[in-house]
Parts: sequence; structure tokens; C-alpha cells
Amino acid sequence: MKVAAFSIKPYDRASLGAASAGLPLEWAWLEPRLDADTAPLADGATAVNCFVNDDLGAATLERLAAGGVRLVTLRCAGFNQVDLEAAARLGLPVTRVPEYSPHAVAEHTIALMLMLDRRLHKAYNRVREGNFSLDGLLGFDLHGRTVGVVGVGRIGRRVVEILLGFGCRVLAHDPRPAADLVVRGVEFVPLDELFAASDIVTLHCPLTAANRHLVDDRAIGLMKPGVMIVNTSRGGLVDTRAVIHGLKSGRVGHLGLDVYEEEADLFFDDKSDTVIRDDTFMRLLTFPNVVVTAHQAFFTREALEAIAGQTIRNLLHFQRGEPLEAVVTRG
Repeated sequence: MKVAAFSIKPYDRASLGAASAGLPLEWAWLEPRLDADTAPLADGATAVNCFVNDDLGAATLERLAAGGVRLVTLRCAGFNQVDLEAAARLGLPVTRVPEYSPHAVAEHTIALMLMLDRRLHKAYNRVREGNFSLDGLLGFDLHGRTVGVVGVGRIGRRVVEILLGFGCRVLAHDPRPAADLVVRGVEFVPLDELFAASDIVTLHCPLTAANRHLVDDRAIGLMKPGVMIVNTSRGGLVDTRAVIHGLKSGRVGHLGLDVYEEEADLFFDDKSDTVIRDDTFMRLLTFPNVVVTAHQAFFTREALEAIAGQTIRNLLHFQRGEPLEAVVTRG
């Protein structure tokens, strides 16, 4: 079976190649992002394999189907980039990797919190320049702080467990409160209450039409002055312009982002020799209390191995006519 893999980087090729060695899969490794214009590159392939910033809107899916594609596999957990109604209409099943390493993303989330709290990004640069002053590096103990966790799926749950280990008071918001976490002291509260009571707000929910710009001017207005906001989930959960306004006013005291709502034209590529034309993103980088990483939270050896393994299983099950795992469905 021929598989056209888009947005491929060397590490993707290595992990997918190792996981499929000796198996009846023929790969077409494609560096471009998938969209309606690049979809013809998949002509003749039975399946496509895609990542978070590939465009799987109706026009793209229609062109893929016209070229003979019969399966869409995602090497990620999120699927907000897929028009599921169009996929269903075209008879294109969509599979994903619902769980790779929740530890990877959770640990990166805590790393961002600690970096912002203790100003590690500033301290690192100072020492390299021979400046050993501590002025401006004063942090706070995480112990005893109130942290609001929005979404307690696999990743959010791991974040909660780490925060409990730090001695934090943890508030959580989720459509399905977890009884075992309540027993451990986690308080499930309405979203507005979480925003109002938390010293740190961290996002771990999928992006949907209903929660786009979950963190907007209104939400920030409910938060404590100097709040820390961390997003390692999906960029569209945060209204970037609203957060910039909050940073300028001091309402937002720290911001840690591993995702950005307009990241598709930036992340995963080397832009060091080009002029970045996204003025909003460049404005973010001017704040000393902002740390941005380029969708790196998932990036561990264990996660890449798990992503490759689940992806190969999805492909083989389809090839053999077996029931598919991790199928994405509407609703």
C-alpha cells in the first residue's frame, strides 16, 4: 500500500521508517504541508499521513479522493484541521493517534511554568554575558499556589498529578469530572470560577468551534492581576491580541506558549534567514515575561515511537480490512 506522508521532517521519516521496516507499506515522503494545492502529490496513493498544520478542509479532501486516496491517517491527537463532514461524505475514514506520551506534553507544560516563574530564560542569557546579578529574577514558590487546569484528559490528568506533587491547590474544569482526582483534593469548578481563583491557568482541551478563543478579553478580565497563562494544547484556544493587551496592562504577568493560533506558516521550519511577517507574533516576542516554544511539547523519543507505532497499526488494519483503531467521528 502506498502512503503519501506530508509535512515530513527527518525525525518523522526515521521513526515511521523504523516502525514499518519489512512491512508492505510504500512511503512517499513529502516535505510540503498538505492543502488543496499540494494534494495532487498524493495521486496514486491509497492513504495520506498528515500532521497538525496540514489543511484537511473540504477542498483538500475532495482532491485527495479524486486522486484515489481512501484513508486519512493523522500522526497527532488533534483533528480540528479536518473537515469531518466532508470526509464522511467522501467515504474517507480518518484515524489519529489519541495517546502517544501524555508525560511529554505534561512535563513540557511544567517546564514552561518553572521557566516563567524563575525567569530561567533571562538568567541563562545573563550568565552567558557575565552578568551574575539577581535583580529582576525574583520568582515565587509553586507550593501553595492555585493552578487551574482546563481539561483533564490524559495530558491534563498528568499535569494535575505533577502539580499535586509540588503541593499546589488544583482547580479543574472538565465536562467529565474525575472522582479519583476529587478524592485526591482536586476541585472541579465552573470555568469562570477557575479563571477568577487561579494564579496559573493551563489549557489541556481540544480545539472546537465552541471553545475557540476560550481565553479572550472577557476571560482575562476575570483573572487575577499578574496571572500566568500556559497553553500547550491548541493555538486557537487563546486570542493572541487579547493576551497582548493583557500583557501590556499587567493583567497577564506571565505567558507560556507552545502553540500559536497562526503557527501554520511559522512552526516546524527554519525561518532564521527570513523576515517574519506576522506582526502579532513578533509583538509577543518583545515581552520579557513571555516564553514561546515551537510546538515542541510532544517531542520526545518515546512520543515519536508511540506515534509511529499507532500510525502503522492504523494503516495495516485498513490494508487488511480489519476494524480501524482510533477513528475520528463527528460529534
